[in-house]
Amino acid sequence: MHPFFHKCLLVAFRFSGYLHSRSNDMKIVHAFLVMVAFSFGQSLFAQRIVADCTVSYAISADQQNADKDVTESLNASTKTVYIKGNESRTDLVSPSFIQSLIYNKVNSSAVILREFGNNKFMTRLDNTRWAQENKKYEGMKLTVQPGDTKSILGYECKKATILLRDGSSFSLYYTSAIVPSVREYEYQFKEVPGLVLEYETQESSSKKVKYVATKVNLNPVPASRFDIPVTGYRLLDQ
Repeated sequence: MHPFFHKCLLVAFRFSGYLHSRSNDMKIVHAFLVMVAFSFGQSLFAQRIVADCTVSYAISADQQNADKDVTESLNASTKTVYIKGNESRTDLVSPSFIQSLIYNKVNSSAVILREFGNNKFMTRLDNTRWAQENKKYEGMKLTVQPGDTKSILGYECKKATILLRDGSSFSLYYTSAIVPSVREYEYQFKEVPGLVLEYETQESSSKKVKYVATKVNLNPVPASRFDIPVTGYRLLDQ
């Protein structure tokens, strides 16, 4: 039983003991207990913390602002996020390169793997460097717009806007039905109360890129997906 739910029931039972001494109020006691159990039960089961999931995203660029080669490359690219326990892996696959980011929530460290043809590079980021890489997201403000919703892959999603300290912002849609165990798979999503199924990024002053989920798989993710290669990669400072 969820601890918060347990505490609420204890309060309810104590309250019922007080009212029990007044036999005429027994109906109120029963109604109160049912109301507490029902309301908190619904709120708890409405959200599901998921420790294993795979999310695939399609990528598209703003047709008006991006050049043709960039647009074609992005449209042919895919992004896949794997989450298991306290680890996440994000694979970005394009026609010209492959990049994987493996993140460990326990120590806030990451490893970036890059492949350009036969050339393979690895960059390790400890918690200090990881924080530096995401410094621009510190102090960001999340604003949820509950009245603006859409359905994505059968999940009802709410719109939210994230405002950065530099004044820039981007929007996203998330479902509160699934809460990933590692929300920092994208650092800017760490305060989002659910799984992000659509979002946009500003790659430069003139290019916007949109990511839209095409599949959500809640089957177990193999632990080997998060193994760090010990050979075949050249260590590289980012």
